[in-house]
Amino acid sequence: MESQTMPREQLGICAEGNLHSVYLMLNANENVESQLRPCVANVAQYLYELADKYADSAFNGFIAIGANYWENLYGDLRPEQLKPFPAIQEGNREAPALEYDLFVHIRSDRFDILHLVANEVDQMFDGLVELVDEERGFRFMDSRDLTGFVDGTENPQGRQRQAVALVGEREPNFSGGSYVHVQKFVHNLSKWNKLPQKKQEDIIGRTKQDNIEYASEDKPLFSHIKRVSLKDEQGNSREILRQSMPFGSVKEQGLMFISLCENAINFEKMLESMMLGDKEGHHDHLMHFTQAITGSSFFAPSLDFMIANT
Repeated sequence: MESQTMPREQLGICAEGNLHSVYLMLNANENVESQLRPCVANVAQYLYELADKYADSAFNGFIAIGANYWENLYGDLRPEQLKPFPAIQEGNREAPALEYDLFVHIRSDRFDILHLVANEVDQMFDGLVELVDEERGFRFMDSRDLTGFVDGTENPQGRQRQAVALVGEREPNFSGGSYVHVQKFVHNLSKWNKLPQKKQEDIIGRTKQDNIEYASEDKPLFSHIKRVSLKDEQGNSREILRQSMPFGSVKEQGLMFISLCENAINFEKMLESMMLGDKEGHHDHLMHFTQAITGSSFFAPSLDFMIANT
C-alpha cells in the first residue's frame, strides 16, 4: 500500500535566506471567525502561488496562528504541543510573552515586492483583523547579526531543514506544519561595541571575522553557542530552523528571532538554557547586551490543512 503524500507545507518555512523580510503581527476582531477561517486559507494559498510569480526574487512566505487564538479558528483539533509562549523572568533577564492572533512572514530579494504583497495581504484581511505590529528585516553584510557575528551558522541544510522544521507522522493531522516561536530582540549596541573583540568572541563562542567556532573545551559555559547547543535524553541534538533577520532603524535595532521546529520543546529548552542557565547558574551572557521585548507562540499549519478546514 502506498504511503500518503505529505501535505503541502507553506514554502516560507524551510526556504533559504533572503535579502529582505516583512513581519505582520495581527489581532482578530470580535466574532469574525467564520469569515477569517477562509481568509487565512486564501492568504496562505496566495503566498504559495506568489512563489512562482516572483520566483526571480525568491519570494516566499507563511502564515501562522497564535497559540491563544487557535481554538477560535479550528476548535479542539489542536497541535499537541501548541501552548502560550513560555515567559521567563530571572534577575534582570526577561523573556516576556506578548501573544498575537496571526503572524504573516514574507521574504524576498526585492523589497518593493514585499511592500506590494504586504499591502495586498492587509487588504485581504480588511475588516477582520487589526495590524498591531509591523517590522521589516534585512540581510546585514554576509548574513551577520548587528553584533557583527555571522548568524544561523548552525542551521540545518538541504533536506535536513524539512526534517527539523516540519511535523511528521507523529501528529498526522498536522504533518507539514511547524511550531513557530518569535522574539523581537532589541540590542544595546553602544554597550556591546565597547567590549574588546576577544570578550565579544568569548560571549558568542566563535571568532568574529572568520566565524570559526571555539573548540568545545574552550567554550565558556556562559557563551551563547554553549547555551543553545543542547542534546535530548537520547543524546540527539535539539535542533531548530532559525529564520531570523536583523531589523530596525538607528533609534531601535536588533534581531527578529524566528524558530521553526517539528516540536515546541526544543525552543523551550534553549530559552531556559539561555535565561536560567545550567544547574550552576551559567546563563547566556549575550543577554546582558540584548533584551527580548516580545515573545509569541504560533503554529503554521500545512496549506492543505487550512484549505480543508475553511
